[in-house]
Amino acid sequence: MNIIIIVASHKPYWFPENAAYLPLQVGAAGKTDICSGIVRDDSGENISEKNRTFCELTGLFWAWKNLDAEIAGLCHYRRYLGNQRFWLPKKERLLSGPEIESLLSTHDVILPHKRHYWIETRGSQYAHAHHGEDLACTEAVIREKYPDALPAWRHMLDSRSGHICNMFVMRRGLMDEYCTWLFDILFAVESRLDISAYSEKDRRVFGYLGERLMDVWVENRGLRAAEVPTVSLEPQHWLKKGCGFLRRKISARKR
Repeated sequence: MNIIIIVASHKPYWFPENAAYLPLQVGAAGKTDICSGIVRDDSGENISEKNRTFCELTGLFWAWKNLDAEIAGLCHYRRYLGNQRFWLPKKERLLSGPEIESLLSTHDVILPHKRHYWIETRGSQYAHAHHGEDLACTEAVIREKYPDALPAWRHMLDSRSGHICNMFVMRRGLMDEYCTWLFDILFAVESRLDISAYSEKDRRVFGYLGERLMDVWVENRGLRAAEVPTVSLEPQHWLKKGCGFLRRKISARKR
């Protein structure tokens, strides 16, 4: 089958030679090519100029509007959906076309294994790490536009684990439905939310919200998700992440 997984990147890096993967320069508007011949997310119908706030979702929007594929997905230049063959070098563990077809023969969507928060809910973690009003605004939009999804939204906020990074693979028809729903919500939130005083990190708000909304959509639709390992090509700085988590918790208690 025709499978295209975009590899969202903003800088030169190693890219897989497998035909199922398409390197895509995200946030390309006004910038030079990161490597010769790379496909850019400012071609065709696009929202490339929103990359500072939508992150890799500008790549997803581009894929939705411009790709011709039976199966499509998104991963990152440093993170991929992988198989269980942990003994292989990381670059040889990326999901192959046959593996993707096999998983989608019994499931609707392929997602990375969930991240567990253990001592926080996803709602409290987001409020500590970013701005709680982002969630309040998104809930208001969902209540107005997709009230049937409110139970799944609230279940996501109360849960202690979830899929992150906006990575997935699914059949094209299902991706069209997802993107129509996702961007309708995000553009509505964008029109209402004042982020003028946000830090550079918190300005990525719509990328962060997209991570949460994937689980809402999957649950609300009753879809069957196949979970696979995330293959990270760079070391994970767990100590640094843990210290950041503790700083946010302490700061939240002082407010």
